[in-house]
Formats: sequence, C-alpha cells, structure tokens
Amino acid sequence: MNGKIISKIKYPSPNPNIHLWIVTYQSEQLKIKGLLAEPVREGKYEGLLYLRGGIKSVGMVRIGRVIQFASEGFVVMAPFYRGNQGGEGNEDFAGEDRYDAISAMEILKHHPKVQPDRVHVFGFSRGGVMALLAGIIAEDIRSVVTWGGVTDMVLTYVEREDLRRMMKRVIGGTPTKFPKRYAWRTPLYELDRLHAPTLIIHGVKDKNVSVEHAYRLEKRLKELNKPVESWYFEQFTHYFPPKINRDTLQRLCLWMKKQ
Repeated sequence: MNGKIISKIKYPSPNPNIHLWIVTYQSEQLKIKGLLAEPVREGKYEGLLYLRGGIKSVGMVRIGRVIQFASEGFVVMAPFYRGNQGGEGNEDFAGEDRYDAISAMEILKHHPKVQPDRVHVFGFSRGGVMALLAGIIAEDIRSVVTWGGVTDMVLTYVEREDLRRMMKRVIGGTPTKFPKRYAWRTPLYELDRLHAPTLIIHGVKDKNVSVEHAYRLEKRLKELNKPVESWYFEQFTHYFPPKINRDTLQRLCLWMKKQ
C-alpha cells in the first residue's frame, strides 16, 4: 500500500524539541527512504511535505532545513526520492518519482500528530515542480509553496546547458524529439486541476532557476482564476542571505497556517 511505513529508525536530532527518523516506506512497489521530523511536545500539528531540489547527491534533504520547519509547528516528511540513500528504483526527475511525494503525503495524513485535513506541500528548486505535480494529483492539500521552483521542464533544458546531458539520459532525449515526455513533467499544462492556494517565492537574479519559471506559473494561475500570491526578491539569486532566509521561512509558515 502506498505510504505504508516499512521501517522507522531514530536519527540523531540537533534540536531536543524535535524527533527525527529515517523512514522506509512503500511507493509504487518500491521501498523509498525519507526523513520524518515531528515536535516532541504532544498535540495536533499541521503536516508539511518537504520536496527537495537537485538530483541524486546534489540538493539532498538538509536536516537543518527540515528542523526549521518542524520548529514552526509542523510534522515534516521529506522524501529522498527513489534510488537515493538506499531507496529502490531510479530517480526520474519529476517523472514517476512524483508518486514518491504522493505516498509520503499519505504518511502525514495518517500520522497521529497531524490534522489530516491540514497537510501542505513545499518545494525548493526542482522540488517546486514536484510540489505542483503533487498538488495537482492530491486534491485535498491545503496549500502549495514553491521557492525558486522549476515550473517548465523545456525552459530548464534551454536555460541549463549543464543539465542537458542528465535530462537527456533520465527523460530519454531532447524536448524536440520527445515533447510529450517534457510536457508530462511540466505542471503548467494541468493547473486547472490544482485547487490549493499557491505561494510563489523567487529571487529575480536567480541563475539556477530563472524567475521566468515563477512568472509563467503566476500568469497561468491568474488566467485560471486560481488563488496565488507571489513574493519576488529583486536583489537575490537562488540562495537568500541567512537572516532573510529564516525570516522568509517563518513568514511562509504563517501564510500556510492561514490557508
């Protein structure tokens, strides 16, 4: 069953108020690994599906980041995606591995400390496209947040020459030869199925994921009369200064809780 926890191993937490576990769970017949964080204090919390950026060892789940979110009052589930950290299968760059996100969401919905109707999705960088795809497939999430998020796979191929070799290998070719494979990984074409409010956070000087990704997402959501809010930071790139980063995280957590 998707989302079934197969094993749960305690992991050293840098924060005494947050429990951490390495979880192995089921997703589409595969055993996937992920990180689960929850506040120690008893009570009911909101759930947060944290979707990392990058691929393979680049952009792995950062424990410090997960702890930050958990400290704001969330039970956080952060999948490593298939093929990573001992998980089965092969990472598919917003392809079949989208179901690893959906299955991880089931863990949150059935977690004893989570209000099942209060699960949010957050994606950074490549995780942005994963968050949007998860929001499209799972209709009962409360909100979607993309931070420096990819929204258009063809645009990524065009802009990131350094990623083209990987994308051709994982996706199976170029956007010219296989347009449907790239379209399937591009949530812009299915946003009519997204019902949750969306928050877009992006640095205008971002060279890793250009702000054009954010503009295209915002434009399409507005065309569809979907609830969307955008926070653009004129002076920042893909990475924000530490204090601004922390402040923005706290602000987005407040935004999610209001949805």
